[in-house]
Amino acid sequence: MAQRLALQRLLSLPTRGPLVSHCRAFGTSAGRRNTFNVQDGGDFQDRVVNSPKPVVVDFHAQWCGPCKILGPRLEKLVAKLEGKVLMAKVDIDDHTDLAIEYEVSAVPTVLAMKNGDVVDKFVGIKDEDQLEAFLKKLIGA
Repeated sequence: MAQRLALQRLLSLPTRGPLVSHCRAFGTSAGRRNTFNVQDGGDFQDRVVNSPKPVVVDFHAQWCGPCKILGPRLEKLVAKLEGKVLMAKVDIDDHTDLAIEYEVSAVPTVLAMKNGDVVDKFVGIKDEDQLEAFLKKLIGA
């Protein structure tokens, strides 16, 4: 939370003179706005269960090798859908209660949720074609 506030303060500072030409711009790509880390159970309820858009929920762990491959692959495909679907990332070590509630017994586990209900699910790593088919089925394309 403190890091977020510090970043917000930094980004709100006025820019002056030649400093702007030597700075790297901070931006938020469409993909990042469509992907978020779940902070707690209330955040999950608000941003996933109550979402008007379909949500892909990636249950992962820092120590999980396949998760490190699947996560970026999934984020890239969600970004390509330009806001038709959101992606929530849930670290099972930080949110054990959510992992238990959604019966996650292995990582990576990916849920497809629509109107607060789990409509599809897979466990393990998938290639891009399989992920694309999973997402298209979720959005009805």
